[in-house]
Amino acid sequence: MTARPYVLLSVATSIDGYIDDTSPERLLLSNEADFDRVDQVRAESDAILIGATTLRRDNPRLLVNSAKRRDEREARGLPPYPLKITVTRNGDLDRDLKFWHHGGDKLIYCPDSAVPRLRERLGDLADVAGLGASLDFEAMLDDLGQRGINRLMVEGGGTIHTQFLTAGLADEIHLAIAPFFLGDPDAPRFVGAGDFPNGPGNRMTLAEARTIGDIAFLRYLPKEKVK
Repeated sequence: MTARPYVLLSVATSIDGYIDDTSPERLLLSNEADFDRVDQVRAESDAILIGATTLRRDNPRLLVNSAKRRDEREARGLPPYPLKITVTRNGDLDRDLKFWHHGGDKLIYCPDSAVPRLRERLGDLADVAGLGASLDFEAMLDDLGQRGINRLMVEGGGTIHTQFLTAGLADEIHLAIAPFFLGDPDAPRFVGAGDFPNGPGNRMTLAEARTIGDIAFLRYLPKEKVK
């Protein structure tokens, strides 16, 4: 059986756990040095995944920005950009989003019912893969393993992170904490409500803690037992 990819969740939050505010503009939580760290993690990944809601809201290109890192990937026999992945339940994705028009290959996972709509709307902008009657993340990871993806970076949003974590599918979490509060109950958070395997009785291993300028960076290993 083909191995599933190693799953790394990457997120930046305010001190009170918010990943964005409710304004039309994207909230920048990280600083320049932390954005560069994220760029390095992207360059080390075979694929980067982002949810459809975040894709529509932030309209990111989701690239490895450093030319040096792209060159290093090519020197290792890899494409300059990792595979870019999004997941959607209903296929409501506009073909004008920047995601489709920058970087390398793109892949969409969706229920089988959304496949015809997406293929008609996006044409050759992305490969579309059905996961059956619903969005089955375990089936998605199995399929990514068969596609040769060894390392998957997940960049959100909150619903996607919640699904990976409640299903026990995350191997590593990179948490960057910005030095401010938001306090807006309508703003999106890192995770929503759920039955998390790593509750008070199953604490995660803190593998790393350091400062990056004014950012606190924490690296957790959810599947490793605290020693």
